[in-house]
Amino acid sequence: MALRRTRSAVLLASCALVLAACGSGGSSDGGSDGKLSVVTSFYPLQYVTERVAGDHADVTNLTKPGGEPHDLELSPKQVASVQDADLVVYQDEFQTAVDEAVKEADREPGTTVDAADGVDRIEESEEAHAEGEEEGHDDHAHGDEEHADEEGHAEEEGHDHGHDHGGVDPHLWLAPTNLEPLTEHVRDALVKLDPDHADEYEANAAALVADLQKLDGEYRAGLKTCKVRDIVTSHAAFAYLARAYDLVQIPIAGIDPSTEPSAAQLAEISDLVERDGITTVFTETLVSPAVARTVAREAGVQTATLDPIEGLTKDTSDQDYLSIMRSNLAELQKANSCS
Repeated sequence: MALRRTRSAVLLASCALVLAACGSGGSSDGGSDGKLSVVTSFYPLQYVTERVAGDHADVTNLTKPGGEPHDLELSPKQVASVQDADLVVYQDEFQTAVDEAVKEADREPGTTVDAADGVDRIEESEEAHAEGEEEGHDDHAHGDEEHADEEGHAEEEGHDHGHDHGGVDPHLWLAPTNLEPLTEHVRDALVKLDPDHADEYEANAAALVADLQKLDGEYRAGLKTCKVRDIVTSHAAFAYLARAYDLVQIPIAGIDPSTEPSAAQLAEISDLVERDGITTVFTETLVSPAVARTVAREAGVQTATLDPIEGLTKDTSDQDYLSIMRSNLAELQKANSCS
């Protein structure tokens, strides 16, 4: 009898789990408070979605503050939330666990927004070529090719860290205008799900686009007269920013921030810093500054923080995308002698 009760309890628990996993899949009924339920995969997408949705949606972020989005692993509850949410906003080929959850959810058309839609993406090979050709940095391009070969070899040996970006740089949000298509896609999805508040969604989206265009103008004006056009960064997160504002990114590590460069590559970058009159090596939030500090020490220059805004931290919890981007601009102006 006791065994029968145990089996029944297990069966009921299993059924509960199945029912929990079989949610709305994008219905427009909203949550218990009558608001739409929206899941975003990391901070910049959360910021855009909250700005457009206003008070009419409960927005949750799969990547917790202080967490490295490259390394995100989803709990069963988070996987279920990707299935159940009225709207999911993510970026394809950035977070493997989220890509898989979205694919498995088989969501209804119009209830999933990909932040990369409508953006001119930068391929890793294109980024390396541009860095090598601009300003005559042939040596650096060669170093990136070696770095890519080492990464490929590591993956063949079974050392893949799970950061499969499909050969595409994912950090598109670091050029403000790249968030305009996302703003429009989120607006359209919310209007479709909740037409009663269409006017508010449209007004919120227009206000955000105006803010992004203003920020873009500040960057163009602020970086126009820089004496130094190179930026040495902890990892290759700033290619979109560099392309938008005529800078040359020299990354210490590749797109995967956990990949450590070789001693030869470090020496090469240190020599380049000294040769080109670079005054600053940029560290960043969410990534250990140890290697960047080593390069700076070897080259006899200072360090400063350039935030890739992959997520908020304790130090930036009272800020938002716009304020952090402006802080980045100030650091770039100071480091690159921009009048």
